[in-house]
Amino acid sequence: MSISIGVVGKPNAGKSTFFSALTLADAKIAPFPFTTIEPNKATAYIRKSCPHTDLGKPCTPRDSSCVDGVRFIPIAITDVAGLVPDAHLGKGLGLQFLDDLRQADALVQVIDASGRTDLEGNSSQDCDPAKEVEFLEKEITYWISGILEKNWDKIKGKSVSAVYDIFSSMKITNATVDAAVSRLGLGQTINWTDEQRYAFADEMRKTKPIFIAANKADCAEEAVLNALKEKFQGRVVFCSAAYELALRKAAKAGAVDYLPGASSFEIKNANEEQKKALESILKYLGKNGQTGVQEVLETLVNNMLGLIATYPVEDENKWCDRKGNVLPNVFLLPKNSNVVQMAGMVHSDLAKNFITAVDARKKLRIGKDYILKDGDVIKIVSG
Repeated sequence: MSISIGVVGKPNAGKSTFFSALTLADAKIAPFPFTTIEPNKATAYIRKSCPHTDLGKPCTPRDSSCVDGVRFIPIAITDVAGLVPDAHLGKGLGLQFLDDLRQADALVQVIDASGRTDLEGNSSQDCDPAKEVEFLEKEITYWISGILEKNWDKIKGKSVSAVYDIFSSMKITNATVDAAVSRLGLGQTINWTDEQRYAFADEMRKTKPIFIAANKADCAEEAVLNALKEKFQGRVVFCSAAYELALRKAAKAGAVDYLPGASSFEIKNANEEQKKALESILKYLGKNGQTGVQEVLETLVNNMLGLIATYPVEDENKWCDRKGNVLPNVFLLPKNSNVVQMAGMVHSDLAKNFITAVDARKKLRIGKDYILKDGDVIKIVSG
């Protein structure tokens, strides 16, 4: 499945730096609010162990890349303008840019863990970064409520199915809509009060997982980081987007040997000033393991979205397609997906005319109910 992640947060939290570090795309970066006006779009990559290491011969990927046995799988990333409290009332740049996130499967919220900027992105001291999470959730709910309001004359008095199309454009299923209506006791006819409409919008907001990137962790107090970890357990990672961006740029320039998400790097061709800066980053890695930027994306994709990597092939012995490309494609699917769902990702006709499949690792024939595992190499047989 094609995965899209939105990057959101208040102004001046380091959101554009995070986006650039994750994608190496050129985004405006400056220490003042509303640097980003138009949404930035680029591609980031998650890492998976490539099955070719088990095959014993190199792969020839077509839709991704592979370095030293690590498959880098593309993820679409969109960075939108910063949001401030009461954006739904037109404050700051309002909510206009959130429409660019309709197709996002999940969101990364970049917060300023250093506490040196207030909720509007202005320089300050001892601000509580946890409050950034609280206000953003509220503004996203208002955004969704506003979408309902725009369509209210068309759906009022009709059955709940009238809102299906509105939310299908946001990758929210009909079953999810029905479950929310049932949970809130709204009935099957849309005659909701303003409070009920807001409550329904809040339920829809919860269908878009929000993972927290506690940025500027290199400047944050230990007590603040501990408080964030306790409050947002399981959905926060501490990171330094500035350090990650510096490393990726240095690697691109040949100054260091570094792979995204690595716990160390080798200085190759740097002057004394650069070496001094790089040694500071090395010290941070020694204490924290990594910069955290890659960890944010991978924890979101692997744990929160629960996606696994699967590799379709046409030859179960050589693990290749008909042209001899070894492990040419990789597809991300939700955990507990079956082999027919994988076939549908390759081509709808393969799922429609599915006969059987072969587990290329075990050389075993498998049926349509086979539940896929991360790293599976599968041959589909169809009529």
